[in-house]
Amino acid sequence: MTTTHPTRSAGSARQAWAGGLTVFAAVMLGITGLVGVFRGIMAIAEDDVFLTTPNYVFEFDLTSWGWIHLILGIVALVVSFGLYTAATWARVTGVGIAGLVIIANFLSLPYYPAWSILMIAMSAVVIWALCTVRRDDTVPR
Repeated sequence: MTTTHPTRSAGSARQAWAGGLTVFAAVMLGITGLVGVFRGIMAIAEDDVFLTTPNYVFEFDLTSWGWIHLILGIVALVVSFGLYTAATWARVTGVGIAGLVIIANFLSLPYYPAWSILMIAMSAVVIWALCTVRRDDTVPR
């Protein structure tokens, strides 16, 4: 006795792949945002975790960096919730916010080097995941 298994069309496989990448990007952007919020709170409270680097070109007050990371983290969290709906605005904004997170972490690299490098890598993965998915792959046919 033989059984037949339904075959998946190429379109449904692409949709599954696109949906998975979008959810992956949403989770990663949410984690990035949450960590950014925590880092911002630590910097605003002027925690002893941060290093002081004399004569740094992009030197801001630690509290200023805290507010920058806090605001970017909150926006990243909001956008990550929008990505769960596969909204186009959330994908575009997600790429922009991840790019700003990369820039902010690069500029604040001397204050918390290991964490900044990790955040840059996570944001790069978010940008890759959001740019890999095409709009027509997320829409059912």
